[in-house]
Amino acid sequence: MNESSWRTVLPGVLLALGLALAGEFLAGFVGTSLMGMPRSPVSPIMMAILLGIAVRNTLGLPALAADGVRFCLVRVLRLGIVLLGIRLGLGELGAIGLKSLPVIVGCVAAALWLVTAFSRRLGLSSRLGTLIAAGTGICGATAIVALSPVVRARDSETAYAVACITVFGVAAMLAYPFLAHVLFDGDALRVGLFLGTSVHETAQVAGAGLVYQEYFGSQEALDTATVTKLTRNLGLLVVVPLLGMMYHRGAGEGAGQPWYRMVPLFVVGFAAMSAVRTVGDLGDTAFGVLDSDQWATVVSATKSLAELCLAVAMAAVGLGTSFRGLREIGLRPFLVGLVSAVLVGVVSWGLIQMLV
Repeated sequence: MNESSWRTVLPGVLLALGLALAGEFLAGFVGTSLMGMPRSPVSPIMMAILLGIAVRNTLGLPALAADGVRFCLVRVLRLGIVLLGIRLGLGELGAIGLKSLPVIVGCVAAALWLVTAFSRRLGLSSRLGTLIAAGTGICGATAIVALSPVVRARDSETAYAVACITVFGVAAMLAYPFLAHVLFDGDALRVGLFLGTSVHETAQVAGAGLVYQEYFGSQEALDTATVTKLTRNLGLLVVVPLLGMMYHRGAGEGAGQPWYRMVPLFVVGFAAMSAVRTVGDLGDTAFGVLDSDQWATVVSATKSLAELCLAVAMAAVGLGTSFRGLREIGLRPFLVGLVSAVLVGVVSWGLIQMLV
């Protein structure tokens, strides 16, 4: 970008960045100060989009910020998704064992198939139904923002899907630790698998694990839930391009195009970063250059930058969303969100009972 272009986008980028930083502060304040938890279960991304929506629908979006907001929705979002891949070294799959993989695959497949079918029966747009299904099945808002540009979702549809996932994910985060303790008679492995496969967001899974640990004293449940969720997040590598191809084929788009042109480059970048993490974790020295402490610092800094990019992008989504657009969509998506949350919980419980 040249200097003139930067001057055009800078006001909107700074506005979205300010909201993202405010969202991070509020997420920590609500989780640690108000809820009294050692680690906040409230997602900074969730707070960023809520702040963006609040600004848009009270103060309005200044005209000079419009280009910058669009820049965040496209460029910053994709950068964040690529960098996010460093969280998911492929070696983490071995930490949960082969017994957990059928549970993860079953829950993801059930969410994607049944939620999409149910949303279609209620007359939702294919874009919105696909977003809710991906958010429920894989990793909440991260899956939604990764899939949104692939299916060309409107900003209001993206925000509404995130709202559905947030509402029911928070409800599950607070209720499922106690439900899981009863359902699995305090078996920490089963409880962790249930929390890791049935709660939507990574932050919410960590929160549910912390709730369980504080009430029932089980570190194993928290560790199992966290690793299960990280493994479940790997579904981004397969599901995003797959749903993108299915959506465009169903819409009559992309006919005659080779499949690889439908795979977004940022998804390829995400996979590449996962590979970098995997290779970097091999041996005592990462790439023959960095010792373990230096490599850990690089990974931590990359994670933080990825989360900041996504928070900025989601603040931009909020800034581009008006309540008028949400009213046009209606209340049916919330019904889909409720059914989705219950469905994934039931499928997770059934698979764990049969397989673990």
